[in-house]
Amino acid sequence: MLAAWYDHNGSAHDVLRVGELPDPHPGPGEVRVQVRVSGVNPGETKKREGWLGSTMPYHHVIPHSDAAGTIDAVGDGVDAARVGQRVWVYGAQSYRPFGTAAEYCVVPADLAVELPAQVSDDVAACLGITAHRAVFADGPVRDRIVLVHGVLGAVGSLAAQLAVRAGATVIGTVRRGRDRDVPAAAVAPYLVALDEPDPAAAIRAHAPDGVDRIIEVSLSDNAALDTEIAALGATIAAYATRAADTAIPFWPMLFANLTLCLLGSDDFPAAAKRDAVRDLTDLAAADPYIHVAQRYPLEQIATAHERVDEPGHGRILLTLPD
Repeated sequence: MLAAWYDHNGSAHDVLRVGELPDPHPGPGEVRVQVRVSGVNPGETKKREGWLGSTMPYHHVIPHSDAAGTIDAVGDGVDAARVGQRVWVYGAQSYRPFGTAAEYCVVPADLAVELPAQVSDDVAACLGITAHRAVFADGPVRDRIVLVHGVLGAVGSLAAQLAVRAGATVIGTVRRGRDRDVPAAAVAPYLVALDEPDPAAAIRAHAPDGVDRIIEVSLSDNAALDTEIAALGATIAAYATRAADTAIPFWPMLFANLTLCLLGSDDFPAAAKRDAVRDLTDLAAADPYIHVAQRYPLEQIATAHERVDEPGHGRILLTLPD
């Protein structure tokens, strides 16, 4: 099969290789997916770089965890009727060496989720369980006010749409005022630019009593702001931070009785994954707003990785040959 892989950590053009590897075969409880579209996420570029001193967990790695494709083979214990089923895949490279940047990917059967017929491959390759966990890690959000930082990003845009569907009032933030030109109204009804003179006041204009749930893409940048606009007893659900050693305003957070949830998607509880699969599949069937910035063929994976790490909006996808 045609695949991309790396054998050691480093920059994209230095370590990523594309070529032929043996076709994988599903073991017990597994399915093989013929991949059509592979999603590229920032976490995967960090793994490849050896971010924070991380090392190679396997001799070589086929990157990427998300994909859309079709099951073409099943292992023992899996219903043979699943062959031919269109699916979206998540977590493919979680605690496993071989992800979705290849013509074929083998995963546990429950990581390949049947797709409604109307869902495109592009949308399917952009579904990720982190967005769901960020919204619901601390319970339902109906009639709550939810602030989503980085609302135009890969996780943020899904999180905002999930929260709206769950009955929340959603406020989204963008880094710069010019980002308002992006059709963010499709994602969040209220929008605040963090480069405004007083973003806290702008957020409070929509949430006079404070925000109940904060979805955080950069805790190191926004911890002080989050504390200022949080309601008493609010939750901050953080899935990323810019600074490796992130400081927080401990005492103001304590006096506000805030809960800080740190979200590592590889180790979400099984029940949370099941809930995410259900709700994300329903969202996908409802024609969500997902902006694809660029599609690259597999042979250009290094360029795709570099593009993911650049400022900008929209998802980056790899397309596989038929």
